[in-house]
Amino acid sequence: MYATVSSKITPDPNTADGCTDAGQQLTAAALISIDYIAPSPAIAPYVTTLYHFRCDETVIRDIQPASIGQLCLFPHGTGEMHFVDGHRDPNHQVGLMSPLSRATPIVVDGPFHAFGAALTPIGWAALTGLHAGQHRDRLLQAGSVLGAEIDALGNHLLGTYRNGAMTGPECAAAIGDFIAGHVKPINPRHLELIAETGRWLGASFNPEVSALTGVAGYSARQVQRLVERYFGLTPRALARKYRALRAAALLSSPQLSLEDEAEIGAAFFDQPHMIREIAHFVGRTPARLGDQTTPYLAEMIDGRNLRELTT
Repeated sequence: MYATVSSKITPDPNTADGCTDAGQQLTAAALISIDYIAPSPAIAPYVTTLYHFRCDETVIRDIQPASIGQLCLFPHGTGEMHFVDGHRDPNHQVGLMSPLSRATPIVVDGPFHAFGAALTPIGWAALTGLHAGQHRDRLLQAGSVLGAEIDALGNHLLGTYRNGAMTGPECAAAIGDFIAGHVKPINPRHLELIAETGRWLGASFNPEVSALTGVAGYSARQVQRLVERYFGLTPRALARKYRALRAAALLSSPQLSLEDEAEIGAAFFDQPHMIREIAHFVGRTPARLGDQTTPYLAEMIDGRNLRELTT
């Protein structure tokens, strides 16, 4: 769910992008455990992954990369997400995290456990009905959007997790079942545009915005509005976000090839620009590119959560 430190992507304590309080170290990846549970075919269009997150430290400091929305439950741990405009949202026990436009620090009094589902752009819209751009960068009470039923289910799952009657993966699967029963249809033309936007993002580090004009019969202005509605950002800003996420995922790989490294270098104006962009969207800066130790990077920039780029 939340970011963990890679051997090749390190937090930058000297910038405002993706840092916790000055001088504070992020929680070591070795202290964090995450189970990823593949979604069933019934919810695969709506969920990139189900997850179960655990860290039993007394204080957890981490950074959530710019990511898709999540339906997230917190049986243990009390904390906040610190947003760039200065507001802070608590981790409501039954929460709904909207799509994030940039890396966002979190600080939690632990132990910290969470389970839930990471939502595709289609899943966010079909489940919540909310405009992703108008509601981005928030951690909301899920019941305020999804109604009393999610609160009742959430409280039941929190109790059964705490008393050991259900495991984290079992609770996450129950969240998946809730999603399967509560998604609503989306305009087929909108679905066509969402799918094409995913292909557009995945085709190049710097895709031309004009390539989306005319998709599903929409004008350039309509494309702008609809992409922001479903993805949370305009096409140009969205391309920046995914360029940074994809570059960070490649840079964190121990098998980074010379060809990949050259492609990443060509995607940015210069190295300082690349560092700033990755810090802005991922909350870490590239470091020690020759280090061949096995990395442990955030789920949110794992290939599984970039799956919508190829749909």
